[in-house]
Amino acid sequence: MSSHREAPAISKDPVADSTDLYAFRSPDSPDTVTIIANYLPLQLPAGGPNFYEFGDDVLYEIHISNNGEPLSNITYQFQFHTELADPNTFLYNTGQITALDSPNWNRRQFYTVTRIDKNGYHELASNAPCPPSNVGPRSIPHYAPLADAAVVTTSDGEKIFAGQRAEGFYVDLGSIFDLGDLRPFSPDQLIPGPASAGVNATAGLNVASIAIQVPITLLTSNGSMPTSVTDPAAVLGIWTSANRQKVRVYDQAFTGKDSDVGPFVQVSRLGNPLFNEVIVPIGKKDLWNTLPPFADREFLSYVQHPELSSLLPVLYPGVFPDLAKYTAARADLVAILLTGIPTGVVDGLNTYTGPWYADMLRLNVAIPPSSSPSILGVLGGDLAGYPNGRRVYDDVVSIELRAIAGTTIPLVDKSYKPDAAAGAIYDVINPNKTSPSQLGPIGETYLDSFPYLGIPWDGFSNPSVTATPTLVNQ
Repeated sequence: MSSHREAPAISKDPVADSTDLYAFRSPDSPDTVTIIANYLPLQLPAGGPNFYEFGDDVLYEIHISNNGEPLSNITYQFQFHTELADPNTFLYNTGQITALDSPNWNRRQFYTVTRIDKNGYHELASNAPCPPSNVGPRSIPHYAPLADAAVVTTSDGEKIFAGQRAEGFYVDLGSIFDLGDLRPFSPDQLIPGPASAGVNATAGLNVASIAIQVPITLLTSNGSMPTSVTDPAAVLGIWTSANRQKVRVYDQAFTGKDSDVGPFVQVSRLGNPLFNEVIVPIGKKDLWNTLPPFADREFLSYVQHPELSSLLPVLYPGVFPDLAKYTAARADLVAILLTGIPTGVVDGLNTYTGPWYADMLRLNVAIPPSSSPSILGVLGGDLAGYPNGRRVYDDVVSIELRAIAGTTIPLVDKSYKPDAAAGAIYDVINPNKTSPSQLGPIGETYLDSFPYLGIPWDGFSNPSVTATPTLVNQ
């Protein structure tokens, strides 16, 4: 979930699987925007002997629209290549890795990043290093310095990082897909059970992150630093994609030198969290992954009448009577997911990009970072959080479940009164907790500076997800 293994085809191609997209004004550098695109979901830290890495045969892209249309005005492209120091050992490392150029590190990955904008193609970095996967404290006694050394700073002031990080998305994955059960509300479920706290199924897992931190003036259409939320230049539309070449030719000699030829085609994309996961029906999920955002009118009806909103009254009998009776098209969800929220709907908020229906993560860069963030974002009174962009700790599962359950209908239909249960839904943690530090110590799952997702869990200290995650080699 957010977008982990969300479609049949991409679930078989994890290195191209867009799992999460984050975009927010950087709290420690508020004149910049940080965008994080994650891939390769559900990484067990003890993943040897072949540890996790990006696909050398995948073209990864981050897209930014800055004029309201669902077309990319700025694209950051990432292409990776892997080098072996010694092909005659089975080991990832033959001793301790204490630097990015350590001779003990046998399998290294590098990347080139290119920015495409109205002025053409600009290579920002070539042969930039990724840090290693976090094998364990004997192999990597001090991981943080390696990750810090892998941060690239361009002449324009952009920061770039690509490598393994701790998974920041949290969800009770096993419970939700067990007939829509939410453990805290199990006594009210159609097949009742005892109430219990939600279980974070992604705790202790890692993910492959591509992170960029870009001055706002390099992202807006006119090069400005907007200060008014109603400034048309203030709203950015952001999505990510992964692309493969059309044809693969397998080498019959099994030398590992297969060839990929032809133009790149999109195999995965992500804008809003959970869009393809929860909104798009299973028969169209693979199609959605191949289409650009401007084609999303095809999926409008699934946003206007989401299947989950009709299932909730069935799964929780008598708990959502008002939601069960509401049959109008969900204009609130259309605004949140497909057009952005116009000025005047929520005081002080504007994420509207125009009449085009397009799944993009929208961010108003005129809204400053919050000094007291709520993990419930806009629903928690914090305009710097989802669905105004998305921070790494925003509780998007609870936010979107509450919205689908009807809490946001009054924004567009004042006559509707949400069911009491709609505003109480939560998944993993108590939604009354408002500080990211209450989700786990800052410096573990989350950092307070770039790249914001924490040091990846190491394989020795975290041999399975049932073990309590501990960091011993910071």
